[in-house]
Amino acid sequence: MSADPSNNCSVCIQVNGREYTRTVEPRVHLADFLRQELGLTGTHLGCEQGVCGMCTVLVDGEPVKSCLVLTPQVEGREVRTVESLDQDGELSALQKAFHDKHALQCGFCTPAFLMVAQSLEGMSADTERGELREALAGVLCRCTGYKKIVDAVEEWLGAQEGARNG
Repeated sequence: MSADPSNNCSVCIQVNGREYTRTVEPRVHLADFLRQELGLTGTHLGCEQGVCGMCTVLVDGEPVKSCLVLTPQVEGREVRTVESLDQDGELSALQKAFHDKHALQCGFCTPAFLMVAQSLEGMSADTERGELREALAGVLCRCTGYKKIVDAVEEWLGAQEGARNG
């Protein structure tokens, strides 16, 4: 990160496998950078205070509420958004599980749930439901009772485990 006379700074961030170098104001939140600068609008904004979790993305594989992170803080790190799940226009296995289990209603929270679930990749399909619910607790949904969301994550983890065990 380097500074310029206008107090802006240059950042280099890898987003969804592609490197971006941009000059930004030091106090621009990552959520705004992703949406406004890169046009990645799958990352939603809700409360903008870190409470609802709608803006969750992965930073170096860990779920992060991007409304609480300043863009310069992710300098040199890898950021993944829901757009990274796209497989040449086809739904990923995780997205298919959400679709098959009807794990969404309005869909506003779905990108955040998908990113949190993606961070659980490799977790055992035998993980207790309470542990899965706890892992997903950082994202609020006003439409569902979370059961179908947990069902979808369990199905996806089971399919992954089956593929690993061949």
